[in-house]
Amino acid sequence: MAKNWDALVLNDYEAVMPLTWNKKYGIHYLYQPSFTACLGIFGNGLNAKTVNEFLNSVPAKFSYWDIYLNHGNFFKLAGFTLYERMNYVLPLNESYERLYNNYRENIQRNIKKAEQFGLSINKGIAVAEVTALTKQQAREFANLPPEDFKRFESLYEIQYQKEKATTYAVHTKEGQLLAAAVFFFSHRRAYYIMVGNHPDGKTLGASHALINAFIKDHAGQDLLLDFEGSDIPSLGFFYSSFGGVEEKYSAIRLNRLPFYLKWMKKK
Repeated sequence: MAKNWDALVLNDYEAVMPLTWNKKYGIHYLYQPSFTACLGIFGNGLNAKTVNEFLNSVPAKFSYWDIYLNHGNFFKLAGFTLYERMNYVLPLNESYERLYNNYRENIQRNIKKAEQFGLSINKGIAVAEVTALTKQQAREFANLPPEDFKRFESLYEIQYQKEKATTYAVHTKEGQLLAAAVFFFSHRRAYYIMVGNHPDGKTLGASHALINAFIKDHAGQDLLLDFEGSDIPSLGFFYSSFGGVEEKYSAIRLNRLPFYLKWMKKK
């Protein structure tokens, strides 16, 4: 998903840290690629000392950082100022009945509404249909480059061939696409990674029905549903309404730009 990337590696791949970077006006900087909620250091038995050593080993040429570290890197670190971000996760290792009973009433009500309107759940739709709906919705709050969506579609096809990706969609009786999402699977997590919602679906419970269908299909498995956010209170409330619990992670913004460029990027 990154335009360019390198990596820091501890010994024989005991831990790794991808460095997703770009260059502008001759300045190298680290950035968070689109559709990657967090990166940081990956490995077993990580601690604050190891995370600190990785961050101190980032080459000095990267004079500006704006990156998100995964939940396994959530420590107080000497020499670095981190700020908290919020994610929500839901363990699916319970029966569907128990998971459903943990939904808030408004979620259960919207699921029933979707059933009453005859909305259908469809799996395995083309990823391009999901990205098209996401693009349409994203215009309201972000201007994401078309090449980012192309990269994501290529990544999906790779993961799909490995049986580590799937799509879910909600349609009306007439076949209109109201909600769609991509799920990636890795290390006993299912990532709710690419989401698109049509405005007409909000009043019909389309997104509620989609998430519920995924939970129903995977209930009782040793799997954690990762909602991939969010710091936005309304989205956080939505995810917690399915029984999702908070999972904090950290982010770092570091400005070592020359003084004549610092005004462009505030700390």
